[in-house]
Amino acid sequence: MAYPNPYPAQPYPSTSVPMPAVPTAVIGPQFCAPYPLDLAVVKKVMTLSDGNFVVTDVNGNVVFKVKGSLMTLRDRRILVDAAGNPLVTLRRKIMTAHDRWQAFRGESTEAKDLIFTLKRSSLIQFKTKLDVFLANNTKEDVCDFKVKGSWLERSCVVYAGESNNIVAQMHKKHTVQSILIGKDQFMVTVYPNIDYAFVVALIVILDEINEDEKED
Repeated sequence: MAYPNPYPAQPYPSTSVPMPAVPTAVIGPQFCAPYPLDLAVVKKVMTLSDGNFVVTDVNGNVVFKVKGSLMTLRDRRILVDAAGNPLVTLRRKIMTAHDRWQAFRGESTEAKDLIFTLKRSSLIQFKTKLDVFLANNTKEDVCDFKVKGSWLERSCVVYAGESNNIVAQMHKKHTVQSILIGKDQFMVTVYPNIDYAFVVALIVILDEINEDEKED
């Protein structure tokens, strides 16, 4: 006589968000993990080099840093890896209505090294809504990625194109230490096979746009 299994196998929770089967490499395939990746982003509030970020994994290992200079008036940021090698240069495009930013490989700012462009979806916004166009999308009719949410609440979500497919989302993390030291810390969950260096680059630009809004 066969007895019923008291511990039947539990089905995995279903998700309405299909995971990309093929890695979506924007900055590089080495930054595409086959599993969900949680990163902690710490912005040092009390620092001379305004906007300095440190990005770590869940074990506290440094993955990226963001360098800036007071001399550039916050119009340029460089994303570097843990060893200090420059990966991406983020630059605000001057004299554009939609607050346009460009990302270039390494420390270059030449057109041939352009990786992606980011701009506001509309001029007047109550909540963050940004369109991202990869370098080969020169017509910019349809965006390759979209960012929506509230930067103030650190609840922004990155979507694939015009779809509802989430590729990354951020959420606030309050700690006693972060409040005492004067650091702004939040978590970012990057979905499987999505370029996490690209997601961090988007977050840096988001912060710069938010700082601009504070000054307006």
